[in-house]
Amino acid sequence: MSEKRKRTAMLPRVRCHEHERQTVREKAADCGMSVGQFMLAAALGRKTKTRVDEHILNELRLLGGQQKALFREGGGALQREYAALLAEITRAITRLGS
Repeated sequence: MSEKRKRTAMLPRVRCHEHERQTVREKAADCGMSVGQFMLAAALGRKTKTRVDEHILNELRLLGGQQKALFREGGGALQREYAALLAEITRAITRLGS
């Protein structure tokens, strides 16, 4: 029997505010899961991975490379601003890619 057919137990419905309902639905959709699968995974402490289009990550990497090139061409002008922006792009890539 498949894993899905072995799951026969049911959980009760959960009462929540409309904005909470919408948030859970959006997060489940981001993960490519049903609301029930998402809530079960979250309750059991399993990782839920947001599906991010690989194209978006590649664009962020490209922007980071262009930012780095501009920093080098600038000869150190606005060093703190460039460093802060590059760090933020790196954090975004890490956050979206994991």
